[in-house]
Amino acid sequence: MSSKSRLDRAFKNALVVPFDDTSKFIFFSDCHRGDNSFADDFANNRNIYYHALKHYYKEGFTYCELGDGDELWENISFKTIFRAHKNVYELLQLFFRENRLHMIWGNHDMVYRNPDYVKKTLSYYFDQKTRQELPLFPDIQYHEAVLLKHSDTGQCIFLLHGHQADFMNYVGWRFHRFLVRVLWKPLQVIGISDPTSPAQNFKETIKVERRLKKWILQNNNQFTIVGHTHRPRFPEVGEPLLFNDGSCVHPRSITGIEIENGNITLIKWQIATTEDGTLKIIRVPLEGPQKLTDFI
Repeated sequence: MSSKSRLDRAFKNALVVPFDDTSKFIFFSDCHRGDNSFADDFANNRNIYYHALKHYYKEGFTYCELGDGDELWENISFKTIFRAHKNVYELLQLFFRENRLHMIWGNHDMVYRNPDYVKKTLSYYFDQKTRQELPLFPDIQYHEAVLLKHSDTGQCIFLLHGHQADFMNYVGWRFHRFLVRVLWKPLQVIGISDPTSPAQNFKETIKVERRLKKWILQNNNQFTIVGHTHRPRFPEVGEPLLFNDGSCVHPRSITGIEIENGNITLIKWQIATTEDGTLKIIRVPLEGPQKLTDFI
């Protein structure tokens, strides 16, 4: 099956979510939440991520995770990830309870495409204090793609991880998972990264983006937001409408994409130093805000 066929299928089967200019969305991807070991790339930015997520919860945003949220290549069990970052999942639980959570699976959490696995793994967790099983995300559903459809303009925004345009990370993901667990995770501890990953290999990133752009143009310049490559992207009006929210494992910062008041913005959250030497987490717009209607 070609990348075009995989993208066509994801688009056809996408969950349709209506929205309008009063809707607020935050898109993050590639958190790669791990076990808080030296190989856990997320651990360095977890305080930034938690602060940003708390801000979006208080401001009434809907959280959309575009794949690779949980690092299930390096880690065999979700339980170790949950224990390491329990406060993050408790915050995500608040979004879930208010129907403000949409989860998409990527290549590193490809196991979530199996509804039975999701139900068994994410419905409940064992609480060490009460010695009881408590609800976590009961009946949560993971999707390959989501299609936001504007109630007034009819504009559609296609959300997916993006590894559909990457053969080895979609079809051959089990082989890559094996290499990461056996070879690259131990090497990562001493600072050697996986060269097969698009996030670490610029040539692979260009190839993936080229395939995605080709599909977008073949489909009437379909507005598309992805992750996977970890490279933030915000096209100019008139260019192929390929947006990328970046990742949450950049050095000392996380990037994402916001939709609010009919505008789209590429943002970064990072730690900054004030004049008196105090450290604080700040939000920095990188591109935009740009009217969504400019891209129709």
